[in-house]
Amino acid sequence: MHPSNATPVVQTRPAVIGPLIVVLVAVGLLVAGLLKLGSATQGLSILEVRENGVPMTLYRPAGDAPAPVVVIAHGFAGSRQLMQAYAVTLARNGYIAVTFDFPGHGRNSAPFVADLEDQSTRLRILTDALAPAVALGLRQPGADGRLALLGHSMAGDVLARFAEAAAPPVAASVLVSPYLSEDTDTGSLRNLLFVYGALEPAMLHGQGRAAIADATGGEVEAGRTYGDPADGSARRLVLAPGVEHIGVLYSESALAESLGWLDRTFDRTGSGFVDRRGAGLALLFLGILALAWPLSRLLPRVADQPRGAGLSWRRLLPVAIAPAVLTPLILWRVPSDFLSIMLGDYLALHFAVYGILTALGVRLMRPATAGQPGEPVPIRALAIAIVAASAYATLAFAVPTDRFVTALLPGWERLHLVLAIFAGTLVYFLADEWATRGAGAARGGYWLTKLLFLFSLLAAVALNLSALFFLIIIVPAILVLFLLYGLLSGWVYARTRHPAVAAVANAIAFACAVAVTFPLVAV
Repeated sequence: MHPSNATPVVQTRPAVIGPLIVVLVAVGLLVAGLLKLGSATQGLSILEVRENGVPMTLYRPAGDAPAPVVVIAHGFAGSRQLMQAYAVTLARNGYIAVTFDFPGHGRNSAPFVADLEDQSTRLRILTDALAPAVALGLRQPGADGRLALLGHSMAGDVLARFAEAAAPPVAASVLVSPYLSEDTDTGSLRNLLFVYGALEPAMLHGQGRAAIADATGGEVEAGRTYGDPADGSARRLVLAPGVEHIGVLYSESALAESLGWLDRTFDRTGSGFVDRRGAGLALLFLGILALAWPLSRLLPRVADQPRGAGLSWRRLLPVAIAPAVLTPLILWRVPSDFLSIMLGDYLALHFAVYGILTALGVRLMRPATAGQPGEPVPIRALAIAIVAASAYATLAFAVPTDRFVTALLPGWERLHLVLAIFAGTLVYFLADEWATRGAGAARGGYWLTKLLFLFSLLAAVALNLSALFFLIIIVPAILVLFLLYGLLSGWVYARTRHPAVAAVANAIAFACAVAVTFPLVAV
């Protein structure tokens, strides 16, 4: 072979070896994560059921030994998948566990209450879904007639009300970071355990402390049991270390406390197994993220040179700050109940207005020499890149999330919502990607705009706390999505050199996440 022909092979070898090594590592992480997650459910019978329109999952332990039933309820904007760690932990220790989707959540297409302050309607709607789950559990072969309830956040109210008049009586209740209305009375509940994340606000801990103090008449010390489980008078409050409102659902400490509480109530001793899915999820999603980098190198080159506004820090700062300040003010009094989804319509508006303001800022602040010379963008290459990047950004993360974390794949009843919200997210991501990309663009500007967007959401909540309070729950999730899809965006842009590819992919992924996460309501 002529030396001149051999040189290119030597030069391209590192470019091939590097991505190949990453692919092998990523596949190894994926396999390890899936094996760890799959091992947690070994020996269990897991059955999907739908009754009276309520989607439920039944977790049965191996064998038909008599066992108590534990019905497990998720919180606002959650789904039954979110409670898997508790269901698997209890089933592996011999309990019959049932999870379900509240109306408007997960796969339950029945509408949720449009006004959270309409307490009587909210409790009735939620109880109507809880009752079939209790009935399903109690009629299972091996169910010994004893019942316990476990619920997170919003479920606190409905479980407490249900337990007051349930037949058979509820032997124990575990309320994980519960929301309790002022008129919710927990004094008559048998064997009540409160579990909070230690990183949650002390105000939330105070609800549990006050409820226990009403029954015991004194100071409440975390980790101490008051009363006697044998006669149903036991009360206890625990703070799971190092976790907050969502992390408490995966905390080994919280899971072990809940299992121990039920074992003492029912005088049982199980295997002591506690679901430790956090490591498996970390391996799985790290593998998916790592695999995105070598795959992004297979995308077609769309532009001959980097496209984008190329704004320096001096020009980017006003473009980035103005939408963060103005968007909450513009939308302060604007009605946002035009879609059949709670809060999702406001988020769609927030994305859209924020994007419009960003685009206007780019137009005003772009340099006078900001023409984009170069070859015309090939439409076919652009379309292929958008389809490939969008498919990976959406499905590669949504499928395992829907299986192991929480509902994230839209059913037919939510597809129109995905399209409506996509109209808002697309405007935002197109404007933001263009503002933060291009030759000479401010280094780190991409991440600044994401932090300012989160600031604007918090400002919107502060301006309209009663209507937008529950957006606080979603802000940490949006932060995670920004970090995750920000990395993908950087890799995709480095290869394609065009902001539209990652913009469309991110807009679809965010639209799906918002449309599936927030509850359906009647309009």
